[in-house]
Amino acid sequence: MVAGSSERNLAARELFAPLAGTYDRYARLLSFGQDPRWRAFLVSRIEARPVHVILDVATGTAAVALALARRYGCRVVGVDQSPEMLAEGRRRAETAGLGASIELREERAEELPFEDASFDGLTFTYLLRYVDDPGATMRELARVVRPGGRIAMLEFCVPRRAVPRAAWEAWVRLGLPLAGRVVSPGWGEVGRFLGPSVRAFCERTPPGRLQALWEEAGVDDVRGRLLSLGGGIVMWGTRGG
Repeated sequence: MVAGSSERNLAARELFAPLAGTYDRYARLLSFGQDPRWRAFLVSRIEARPVHVILDVATGTAAVALALARRYGCRVVGVDQSPEMLAEGRRRAETAGLGASIELREERAEELPFEDASFDGLTFTYLLRYVDDPGATMRELARVVRPGGRIAMLEFCVPRRAVPRAAWEAWVRLGLPLAGRVVSPGWGEVGRFLGPSVRAFCERTPPGRLQALWEEAGVDDVRGRLLSLGGGIVMWGTRGG
């Protein structure tokens, strides 16, 4: 266990750790195939080169790290607080023949063990919902990226328009918990957890507030795109000088 983990961090780790071996398969199925599409768009925002080293925070089973290495031929350092997820990520990297390009480490996003400006870019996925202080975490993420480096994020979102919002609410209140229970008890817990977690985060930190947190952390030219009728958001920007 990584020292200093908050109650919110620990709850997330305990929820997802038993699911490492099936995480990517059922994340794809339960999101109707949207999760991989969102991750691909996230990776496209980085624009890395083979000489670059990219940090992937909350790497989980290394899905984004693998996509970065495949697309750009760059080196990737992935960090996560879950040893179970990281073990599955290492297995996947070795199976893909990318073990030499991807280094996975058990670390916390809130206290990264890297020098300032250590990386040429940074990605993070489904992270800020699980930290106690999103603003402080954004400052820590930006700290380790060189000036001019690209930072990109993927997170769930609650649709704003009435019809997509009604469909989203029906899915997270009824469909997702039921579908999760069909898969396994662990996925049933995820199904019950996810809707309230996303809803609460979006109420606390809507896209405009997210953009402000990025800018306060020293990220310039911050942009965002809502995906899948507003069910997901990718945000990206450039580390200022």
